[in-house]
Amino acid sequence: MAQHPENQAAWLNGSKATLVVGVAPYTPPGPGQLVVRNAAIGINPIDWLKQSLGETILPQIRYPTIFGEDIAGTVVAIGDGTTRFKVGDRVLAVAGLIPSNNTPEGAFQHYTVVREWLTAPLPSNISFEQGCVLPLALIVAGLGLFGKDYMGLDLPTVPARPKDPTRRRVVIVAGGASAVGGTAVQLAAHAGYEVVSTSSPKNFALVKSLGASHVIDYHDSDVADQLLNAVRGSEIVGALSLGDGTADYLATVLNSHEGPVNKFIARAEGKHDVPEDGEVDVKFILISPSVIGPESPLRPIFEGYLPKALKGQFVPRPTPEVVGKGLDQIQNALEILRKGVSAKKIVVQL
Repeated sequence: MAQHPENQAAWLNGSKATLVVGVAPYTPPGPGQLVVRNAAIGINPIDWLKQSLGETILPQIRYPTIFGEDIAGTVVAIGDGTTRFKVGDRVLAVAGLIPSNNTPEGAFQHYTVVREWLTAPLPSNISFEQGCVLPLALIVAGLGLFGKDYMGLDLPTVPARPKDPTRRRVVIVAGGASAVGGTAVQLAAHAGYEVVSTSSPKNFALVKSLGASHVIDYHDSDVADQLLNAVRGSEIVGALSLGDGTADYLATVLNSHEGPVNKFIARAEGKHDVPEDGEVDVKFILISPSVIGPESPLRPIFEGYLPKALKGQFVPRPTPEVVGKGLDQIQNALEILRKGVSAKKIVVQL
């Protein structure tokens, strides 16, 4: 009988509890699954929000649980029917704990069970630390842009899909320097759309380097007017919202645009006051069990686009900021993220 490696995890044992490092079962992969030995994990706002807010957010999560969504590491086992990877491959992958409520799929442990169709190979030019900034951002941005219940846009290609010379189709992406925003900017640009974005002035160059044609300071009181000027003469195919109040100024733009417009906002996070019965549809990007299932709308991204795009066309952003090594450093990483970061992704090495 094969000897399974010893696994440890940073457990969240109850509502508003501090993470505790302890033994966790090693779970072998099922059909269509892999086990990854994690080398680096990304920390997301949902992680500290769940810890600090307890049952008021993601109430379906059972305790004790192993949280975390972003991993990069090395494949150590493959399940039946798994054909795209072999043991020893370097990968990035989505850790599906939140929708699955299945602790072997959490990121905050040494060995995570992942789904083959939400895993992508890491080329040698991309470090584990760079790779782990992407998985959740790819899910959220990809679902908002390409999901049939959201914007339903054309998928990205390698090389990038050419823009339609007969139609100026624009996607507005708020917060283009964030993990989700920067990923959305690249995905939309590679799908053949013009991208107009917002960020702090210090991040303008970064967001433009990712593919945005215009970047506007979201601090400005006239941000909606500036966005309207930037999209004049275009067809707006939708908007992606990140941050408190963002959907409000995006709704103003969609309602005021003189031209073809899809009055739809895919909301990643942030509070807003857009009326539910108004002309603009604001829809939260919900990572449901079906989103990580075999029919996932993200499957073409991970299987077809990313393996080629990561060789140079797609750049993992934002830059990882490693704040420690070891499971016992995750709690500190949560506190650092909670205090706020700009154009950085908090990462823990394992």
